[in-house]
Amino acid sequence: MNPIASPVATSWILRYLWLIPALPIFAAGVSALLPKAKRRLSATLAIGSMSGSLVLSLAALVHAIAEPARQIVNFPWMQFGAQWVSLGWLLDPLAAVMLVMVTFVGLLIFIYSLGYMAHDDNFTRFFCFLSLFAGAMLGVVIANSLLLLFMCWEVVGLTSYLLIGFWFQRPAAAAAAVKAFIVTRVGDLGLLLGMVWLYAQTGTLLFYNNGAGCLESSAVAAMGAHFTAAGMAVSTAIGLLIFCGAVGKSGQVPLHVWLPDAMEGPTPVSALIHAATMVAAGVYLMARVYPLLDHTTLAVIAWVGAITAVFAACIAVAQNDIKRILAYSTVSQLGYMMLGLGVGGVAVGIFHLITHAFFKSLLFLGAGSVIHGCTEEQDIRNMGGLRRFMPITFVTYAAAMLALCGFPLFAGFWSKDAILEHAHAWGLSLGPYYLGAIGALLTAFYMTRQMYYVFFGPQRVAEAAPIESPRPPEQCIILHPHESPSVMTIPLIILAVFAVFLGFVGTPAWPWFQSFLSATPLAFSMHAFMEPGLIALMLYSSLLVFAGLLLGWWFYGRKAITRATDPDALGRRIPAVFGALAHRLYVDEFYKYTVIALARFASAFSAFLDRFIFGGVVNLVSWIVTGLGWFDSGVDRFVVNGGFDLGCREVNFGGRLIASLQNGRVQTYLRVIAGALVIFAALLLWGRRG
Repeated sequence: MNPIASPVATSWILRYLWLIPALPIFAAGVSALLPKAKRRLSATLAIGSMSGSLVLSLAALVHAIAEPARQIVNFPWMQFGAQWVSLGWLLDPLAAVMLVMVTFVGLLIFIYSLGYMAHDDNFTRFFCFLSLFAGAMLGVVIANSLLLLFMCWEVVGLTSYLLIGFWFQRPAAAAAAVKAFIVTRVGDLGLLLGMVWLYAQTGTLLFYNNGAGCLESSAVAAMGAHFTAAGMAVSTAIGLLIFCGAVGKSGQVPLHVWLPDAMEGPTPVSALIHAATMVAAGVYLMARVYPLLDHTTLAVIAWVGAITAVFAACIAVAQNDIKRILAYSTVSQLGYMMLGLGVGGVAVGIFHLITHAFFKSLLFLGAGSVIHGCTEEQDIRNMGGLRRFMPITFVTYAAAMLALCGFPLFAGFWSKDAILEHAHAWGLSLGPYYLGAIGALLTAFYMTRQMYYVFFGPQRVAEAAPIESPRPPEQCIILHPHESPSVMTIPLIILAVFAVFLGFVGTPAWPWFQSFLSATPLAFSMHAFMEPGLIALMLYSSLLVFAGLLLGWWFYGRKAITRATDPDALGRRIPAVFGALAHRLYVDEFYKYTVIALARFASAFSAFLDRFIFGGVVNLVSWIVTGLGWFDSGVDRFVVNGGFDLGCREVNFGGRLIASLQNGRVQTYLRVIAGALVIFAALLLWGRRG
């Protein structure tokens, strides 16, 4: 069979789109071969490759704006039997905006890492892993094949393991890396099953192939017309299995437990994972396979997202590690993205993904700046008053905090309100809307709490190490906080500009982003704010934000926090609830005593079966075969060989006896004859007498 023909690429950027992920991957390969001393060369390769990918991504975005129609390049990869497996890449508005976001935010994080990792002994290895991570994510974005996407998806998982456990000499980092790898593999198992089922139904894993792709209308309609034994449409079942992969990668309940522990990696890794790459991959996957998703699947996505948004926000209220607060914030915002996909479609969910990437990367890099300026301290109770020592970090962090809270006119305001608007208009239930509103209130509250602990009040000295502090009291004293170097603060300033103004590309009056992704005509109209209920919803959303800010000030701003050992203001009022939230609602403990305990029991039971049942049967058979061998050996040695040897000896004896008679001497023959005659005569005489 001839290879599958690929359409001729008419644009140079489409032909060379593969270079966008290939450049960082090439840089990673070269860095892997460099000695540790080649720090400058490794960083130059990483930053240079990301710069090149950013230029190509911008060219791809410009091309997609001019030609918004989807364009693909497919090529045969491997043949088995009479069939070819094809791979390919695509360029459409969704891929274009994701490429620009990943390369731009990634480049700023790479530059920031120059300062943050300057004194690390494994600087070269860090940039090698970072480049491979970015390249794999870019491969996920351009893939026109679920198989190619899955390959890059798994490389993303591998590099996350390597980066989370980068400081592997720390037991907590090593454990966090293993936890992230295993938990995400649970979700990936569902994705793999969905992928196999999709191939069985459509005969291809190409998303688009001139009408023959697995996401095109004919294939989707055929799957929707078939039902499983449980009465569920095949397309629904496959969509839910693929969603399992997104649940794992994007930290949705109940597979969210790996994401907060990922904070054990260096802060630039946290920023890259939580903003531009790994966690965004799950949301992007569901946006890419959106044509496959029916109302049932979208409803599941919406509810899971809404529950995740509130669940993680509640836990963030009681955390004291500056990065862990942001980690649970990421889980919550990923829930918002899934909610947006479920109730509003691709443009709504991806709009929040893009704005979130900028202000969340700014928050993590700002947290890294705080940690860097506070001698590696991460407990917010041991900080305080840092706005006087770190003014640039404070201003940029405040901008990102307001964007995350959805403060009016900041980037997060427009994307979050779009989600709440569509959730309110969702015909199935208002439940996700109310959960999203509660999540917005909690977000403003816990971020205000963090701001007061870190940047306001007097500078605190730990008189005694707080309960959860990883360091002893003498190491918790921050004597000389200082601003970070310009190589770290300049990326903060750039990201802060986007955190403030990026949302204006998707306002109701000028919804450029939404119309670009959906390929609909764009028109500027202030009358869009006059849509029924829109102003009221925006007002309610803003009131929720102000209420959260006010509650945060009431608990933590009215009275300055003077000592690190002072009990939390909210914890004093509701200690039982606060304690449960501080322990992350005991989800990890629940898994420890259920799933992990069951796994250990199954492992021990399997070992018992292997050793004493299956192994016992094998040993018994071995003993029987060995016994038969010994019996056969005895029969062979003492019966067969013994009888044969005895017969041989008798024949030999007879031969020797006869040979002694046949010695050629006449005298001997005469004696024998004489003896024989005597015996014969005696027998005759004996016979006559008888």
